[in-house]
Amino acid sequence: MPSQRLIPMQPPQDEAHRAPSAAAEDAQWSRPESQAWTGMLLLGTCLLYCARVTMPVCTVAMSQDFGWNKKEAGVLLSSFFWGYCMTQVVGGHLGDRIGGEKVILLSASTWGFITVATPLLAHLGRAHLAFMTVSRILIGLLQGVYFPALTSLLSQRVRESERAFTYSTVGAGSQIGTLVTGGVGSVLLDWCGWQSVFYFSGGLTLLWVFYVYKYLLDEKDLVLALGTLAQGLPVARPSKVRWRQLFRKPSVWAAICAQLSSACSFFILLSWLPTFFRETFPDAKGWVFNVVPWLVAIPASLFSGFLSDHLISQGYRAITVRKFMQVMGLGLSSVFALCLGHTTSFLKAMVFASASIGLQTFNHSGISVNIQDLAPSCAGFLFGVANTAGALAGVVGVCLCGYLIEATGSWTCVFNLVAIISNMGLGTFLMFGQAQRVDLISTREDL
Repeated sequence: MPSQRLIPMQPPQDEAHRAPSAAAEDAQWSRPESQAWTGMLLLGTCLLYCARVTMPVCTVAMSQDFGWNKKEAGVLLSSFFWGYCMTQVVGGHLGDRIGGEKVILLSASTWGFITVATPLLAHLGRAHLAFMTVSRILIGLLQGVYFPALTSLLSQRVRESERAFTYSTVGAGSQIGTLVTGGVGSVLLDWCGWQSVFYFSGGLTLLWVFYVYKYLLDEKDLVLALGTLAQGLPVARPSKVRWRQLFRKPSVWAAICAQLSSACSFFILLSWLPTFFRETFPDAKGWVFNVVPWLVAIPASLFSGFLSDHLISQGYRAITVRKFMQVMGLGLSSVFALCLGHTTSFLKAMVFASASIGLQTFNHSGISVNIQDLAPSCAGFLFGVANTAGALAGVVGVCLCGYLIEATGSWTCVFNLVAIISNMGLGTFLMFGQAQRVDLISTREDL
């Protein structure tokens, strides 16, 4: 009998195309899992900002105790971003490889401990500014992995039609955390001293870590991830993303520029608004100006996510919706920031600050989700690159503001700088922003 060659059966082409999507659907959270994780990540983001905002809230009191001037305070406030910009890409890469939830838990446990220990570090010796600067750099290093890992986690576990609302909901934790520290922290600051604010925010973070570890994470997976990190071994299949091709896309650079602008503008306002209100309106209550803008921002963030998903479900193109969100988050918010520098009324200043901070939350449904549109397979890494640029700009912007205030004696230059940075990013995104995937590779191309 003539020999017959066995021909391996190939899966039908449509099945081959369905396989990756089926695997992706299997990795997505069920409805109860999604609700549980969304709630805990919202709380985690809240506590991240509780720890982050503790220093800006306490800066005036600490400056009085230790004799810091505006330049020294600016160096201290900007030092957080020195560390923050160094771990963005690492956090995104690890999130894509071992799972964003594990990266978040490991980093939160460490930054919570350092926050609790900060008052002790401040009194170790006479070099108060040096010790505080080092502690802020360390917290920046640890918190730098959070949002890239979060972006990676949500891009893999949340349905595309629900990403904007989920990200906006979790992102609202940044306003809630700032609100909690601004409100409770201001009361603790007046009653118990600045040390109590650090104990409060750090202690709550450690309690959150314990709960997530005990009830939401698989202990074996976490131990395996720790072992993998300790050994420095590859933790997943090699990436097939062609990085050179990815970074040749104008839409990728438009996303990076927009994220840079939004992050830098937000960091400047986050760091300097408490000092602006204390010095411009010395008779105002701290809990008012540290609470109201962030209280307004919470429903604004939730509304932006709902509006974004609703518009897309009604047939509007994704990129049209993303650009509209950025017009609100970068364009209109910068108008209200400009108004802050030209008012002597406390009531008007509160309205302008609340509007500017509230509108900035629309960035969650714009550029933050656009990065997941462009490259869901490596969203954590790409967000890390974009947020690194934003953190570097934050270092320069926050520190520069301290020098500008010291040199001019006016706050107008600070808000002018915020408007310039915001509109540069907006213009770039409006011109070159897209929502089509750029991380897909044709099987005929050489890898």
